[in-house]
Amino acid sequence: MNRRDFAKALAVAGALGGGMTTIGRAMASPGASRSEGAHTVVDPQRLLERQQAFLDMRFGMFIHLNMATFEEREWGDPTLSPKLFDPKHLDTDQWARAAKSANMGYACLTTKHHDGFCLWPTKTSSANVMQSSYPHDVVRRYVDSFRKAGLGVCLYFSILDLRQDIRARTVTPEKIALIKAQITELLTNYGPLTALILDGWNASWSRISYAELAYREIYDLVKTLQPDCLLTDHNAGSYPGTALYYTDIKQYEQHAGQKIPPDSPVPSQSGTTLQSDWFWKKAYPTAELASAKTIVEEWLKPFNDNHCNLILNVAPNRDGRFDDNAVARLAEIGRLWKNPGPAPKIARSVTITTPDLAAGRPAWASASDEAVGPDQAFDDDFRSYWLADRGKEDAWIEVRFDAPVSFNTLSIVEPLHAEGYGNTSRIATYKVEVERDGAWVTLVSGTKPAHYQFHEIPRATAKRVRLSVTGKQPGVTEFGLYDEPRKG
Repeated sequence: MNRRDFAKALAVAGALGGGMTTIGRAMASPGASRSEGAHTVVDPQRLLERQQAFLDMRFGMFIHLNMATFEEREWGDPTLSPKLFDPKHLDTDQWARAAKSANMGYACLTTKHHDGFCLWPTKTSSANVMQSSYPHDVVRRYVDSFRKAGLGVCLYFSILDLRQDIRARTVTPEKIALIKAQITELLTNYGPLTALILDGWNASWSRISYAELAYREIYDLVKTLQPDCLLTDHNAGSYPGTALYYTDIKQYEQHAGQKIPPDSPVPSQSGTTLQSDWFWKKAYPTAELASAKTIVEEWLKPFNDNHCNLILNVAPNRDGRFDDNAVARLAEIGRLWKNPGPAPKIARSVTITTPDLAAGRPAWASASDEAVGPDQAFDDDFRSYWLADRGKEDAWIEVRFDAPVSFNTLSIVEPLHAEGYGNTSRIATYKVEVERDGAWVTLVSGTKPAHYQFHEIPRATAKRVRLSVTGKQPGVTEFGLYDEPRKG
């Protein structure tokens, strides 16, 4: 991409307005998406096909290589010179052979980790490989090697960027433009991607919220440039459970203690490490590795049975190669496991991509038990909940707006498994109503909802929206209202 082409792509990334870009049209398949106003509308059936194809690959390789590789730490020091980066004998073909030996189906490379160093020659102002002691495009070498080996290609990109000071409460329009420009480079210069995996965003440890940087802005950019690229975010810490909030694939970091709930209905991926940590350490060539039996019998097979891929991190050393013990362990895995074929089928899941219109709004209730008021059902926090008054078997909560709002998607989340609530549903029936001309009009109703209950409805407009429930002191974690871009 020359400077003129990059300027065009950057303009698209900044605008994100009326429909498909020239670049996006070139990479899109007919019917993959369409625009609705300022948003790109994703065909739900096409998305389901891509999610299923992702699950069919079952097993992938995470590759953490970046500045931290040369620093004996997990996050690179953003004050250090890029000259420190020097994988002088980089061998991405070796990586691909090792992945194939384990019968993996895809891989994901850390193109930019939290310190902000880029493994490709970005035209933005960020530190990158061309300023390092190894002035070569590592992303290009990776994608070429893995595609040549017949493996799917994913890229990892950190929103948190300590070199550019992109962190909580420092996000500006200029920094958002830089993020979009870099994502545009990755999605226009390196061919079709299976997935773009984001990190350092809306997590308890990074604290860059979707209010500071709207998820839908990045989602629209990705789906405009590559409609078939799955966009996933490591946000399970903020959105626990089995719903697709702000992600096409639910991400669990097994290495951080995040566990897949039993009978998970949504497409997922769980990441952990072959070695003890994500980035290479000096002790790794002789260190104990996760056993092949553990990886296959305790992780890979059970995860696959639960609509979840395993992505196993293998850290390249400072030469840019895998250590001999890692290569041998991957081959051992391949002798124990082969992809048995298509994964268990998933049904379509509602994917939430827009802000919760009810979050933070004034709330009312029929009554509450002690200090668990109705505001806790509208606080965008899945660890708090409203609880109906004890002894009552029917109750309601209500959100009110200053002016009418339009929405076409509802979520009802009961606090199953929460402390003090228990593991059994307390909701016997529910209904959602809006006030029109002084009367309550029912939008949806049902009996015992699923843990995460979503309803897609014709777009409704109202100032007051009420959820009524019956049961033995029922509770609600979140009652959400969303205006999702979709056809019709």
